[in-house]
Amino acid sequence: MQCPRCQQDNLSHAKFCLECGTPLGPSGLPAPSYADVQRLLTEATEQQTAMAEILQAISQSPTNLQPVLNTVAARAAKLCDALDGVVLLADGDALQVRAYHGYRSIGTPVATTRVPINRGSVAGRAFLDREAIHVPDLLEAPDLPEGRRIAQQMGHRTALAVPLLREGASIGVIFIRRTEVRLFTDRHIELLKTFAHQAVIAIENARLFNQTKEALDQQTATAEILRVISSSPTDIQPVLDAVAESAARLTATLDVAVFLRDSDGLRLAAHHGPIPVRSTVPLTREEVTGRAVLDGRTVHVADLQSETVEFPGGSENARRLGLRTVLSVPLVRDGGIALGTINLRRDEALLFTERQVALLQTFADQAVIAIENVRLFNELQSSNRELTTALDTQTATSDILRVISRSQTDVRPVFDAILASAIRLLNGYTGALTQARGRSDHARRTHEYRRCERRCREGGLPATAPLPRRAPPNHPRSRPVQRRRRSQRCAIGGT
Repeated sequence: MQCPRCQQDNLSHAKFCLECGTPLGPSGLPAPSYADVQRLLTEATEQQTAMAEILQAISQSPTNLQPVLNTVAARAAKLCDALDGVVLLADGDALQVRAYHGYRSIGTPVATTRVPINRGSVAGRAFLDREAIHVPDLLEAPDLPEGRRIAQQMGHRTALAVPLLREGASIGVIFIRRTEVRLFTDRHIELLKTFAHQAVIAIENARLFNQTKEALDQQTATAEILRVISSSPTDIQPVLDAVAESAARLTATLDVAVFLRDSDGLRLAAHHGPIPVRSTVPLTREEVTGRAVLDGRTVHVADLQSETVEFPGGSENARRLGLRTVLSVPLVRDGGIALGTINLRRDEALLFTERQVALLQTFADQAVIAIENVRLFNELQSSNRELTTALDTQTATSDILRVISRSQTDVRPVFDAILASAIRLLNGYTGALTQARGRSDHARRTHEYRRCERRCREGGLPATAPLPRRAPPNHPRSRPVQRRRRSQRCAIGGT
């Protein structure tokens, strides 16, 4: 075995060089010194400690991602001997800075909080290529124009970016840098990949937990709305109020309004939130709500105040009320007929997410169910009333025919039965049947019924008994009362 230091040939089983005493390894290389072993042990301990801290942050914050990302950025910067550490997550067509930790200060911590996803920057290229990007000197990297511009602005040289991969797709990047030209070691790259895996685990945990919580909240809101529907089968207002309140809470929206179709316009049926709202809206395509009803589809406007050409009426109203973003989902029943809309409204120009749109569609379907339930219930009640009236009429007719068959020589029981049935079916107070005598206009026989039990009892009569032919002295139809009324009319008329 040849000594790498003095080139002395030694026995194959020798552990030290016989000439200079240099320790020999299995392959003839020098064995690591005590200082090297101590350094490696220290680095391994620090790495294990860092991973333990990240796992602890994950376990302590299952719903809050920020502490985990902060720990990842701090440990990456410290263990990789970097200027700073940055964690960026995908947000649309850009990478959003979500965590930053720096031990030194050069200029501002980060050049921008959003980095476009393109191949012109280190982070963007790592995200698109789904692999680590290691640049020795950004000032000498013409293929990274955006990264070079940021390096000139910030004063850093060497950079390393590792993507956060979830099922093979990039969801973010961990980025570290140095002010001097000094490459990161393979151990640093592997360590940064380990941190990336832990960050993805934390992101997935938070996402799954939030999805479960959102699903539970949505089911709870749905159950509450269904409970209101069952408890208010004939009144739609409590249901619409519950829909508006639940939609505002679950979509984290400031203001929700529900409109129902009313003749040739739309009327406000329910409102939850501080933004003023009109009580009626014209059913025209110049209004966001009107267009959603007429087209039977969702209308989403980022800034209604600036849509003076597309929605002139709605734009003018938005400027007056301080309204900006509007999402209008129609309430469509079977057959494609829109009964109204449910609207999410903001006083800032910010589009609603796909999740919020889907949630609002769910609430719109529940509102349609409630409206249809009330309509069907009212139609059923109306049909039942008609059937009840028809049955009562047939019963009354049968009763009168029965009395006629039993009283063939006396009309009084027949008249009494007719009056009683008429008062009952028509919900009347009194009834009278008069039979004329020859050519005279004077009554031959009058049968009068009263349904007011109190007044009849005061006269000593049953509630439905016929009044006697000779009325009591104070009765309005008694002869003394009639004489006084005629005398009063004569006095007034001067005759």
